[in-house]
Amino acid sequence: MKRLTMLVMTLACLLVALPLWGRQEVADAEAVRSEAVRGFEEILNLWRDGNFDELYNRTLISGKDTKESFAKRLSTARLKPSCCWEKMQEVGVSVRTPSSVVVRAKLGLDAPGEMEYKTKAFKLSKEDGVWRIARSDILALAEAKKKKGKRARSGRTSH
Repeated sequence: MKRLTMLVMTLACLLVALPLWGRQEVADAEAVRSEAVRGFEEILNLWRDGNFDELYNRTLISGKDTKESFAKRLSTARLKPSCCWEKMQEVGVSVRTPSSVVVRAKLGLDAPGEMEYKTKAFKLSKEDGVWRIARSDILALAEAKKKKGKRARSGRTSH
């Protein structure tokens, strides 16, 4: 009888604890979503404000861009994030892990004399407590062209 009572008590505790455990996971995922969206918005604000040094620090290492070349490419890029409510709409976040998410959003981008909208997904990773995005994603979204080096002329000799 003692075993049966212990078994019933254990099952009762599990029945009470399991829904609470599930709620905690949902609450944790929601906290990650909110934090990632804030991080993504901060990235867009840094870009819009022209704070390219800090934006560079909020990117994941990819490619060979130096801080200076990254800043130059963005400062001459065709697009930059719009302001206010047009900046980011229809936001959805898929949490992969507490430090890895995919943010899908419709972004408003200012272009010379016009505004464009692009809906894209971006992978963000949390490193050292800060949400970061791939540099290549920012440069592609900005339509930042890579400056081509001057080619040496061949086949000519000077007399």
